[in-house]
Amino acid sequence: MKALVMLTASAASLILFSTAGQAQEAAGQTYTPPRTSYGNPDLQGIWQVLNTAVWDIEDHSGSLGVPAGQGVVVGGQIPYQTWATAQRHENYENRLTADPEASCKMVGVPRITYMPYPFQIVQTPAQISILYEYVHSLRNIYMNSSHPQDVIEAPWMGDSRGDWDGDTLVVDSIHFTDQTWFDRSGNFHSESLHVVERYTRTGPDHMLYEVTIEDPEVFTEPWQMSMPLYRRQEDNARLLEYECYAYLEGEVDRKRSD
Repeated sequence: MKALVMLTASAASLILFSTAGQAQEAAGQTYTPPRTSYGNPDLQGIWQVLNTAVWDIEDHSGSLGVPAGQGVVVGGQIPYQTWATAQRHENYENRLTADPEASCKMVGVPRITYMPYPFQIVQTPAQISILYEYVHSLRNIYMNSSHPQDVIEAPWMGDSRGDWDGDTLVVDSIHFTDQTWFDRSGNFHSESLHVVERYTRTGPDHMLYEVTIEDPEVFTEPWQMSMPLYRRQEDNARLLEYECYAYLEGEVDRKRSD
């Protein structure tokens, strides 16, 4: 009887948890975000992810220095072409040196969003700027404008053009280098990468971040990622400095002296 009571209580807890989750989701769907002085949804603030996507955007087990994590890929698996699956495995084997992050390069879009560092969104009617703590990366999203036909000078972050779909910021980005990865485990793309991001406020301190990835040279079909973003709550929240190049040079000098 005691075991039955415990089981019933456990089941009730699961039902309550599920009901609360559904209520919270419903609340998020009907959330009305605050507005800027010019009427657009206000996305400003310092945001950060709380997941393990930087290590691997797919489901992965834990290992030394890598926490186990649930993937952020919708459907669970990236639809690689056969040759690309082999390339991804090769990237994984060489990840400690081949990953652009290992040499302090900018990590590209969308990876910069789920790096383990905060970022700040600043808005004007014509432009949204995102300042990232990682290597002082800066990304400008130009509103209500078209992509340039020619490849621009700074392809590490691509060229980003934004528009509003109701209360959702939609960012279309192209003109990428093929030197960035999606994570530390070797998931990659070509220069044909096309990224569409959707930023939707779902609560006072939460935002839904959805990404559609298209690259016909590497994948058999477009695929998506989805994850929540969280607003930093500290009274003195700010972007600090992550001087990757200085840290890397210091480590190289230390090894030489050893």
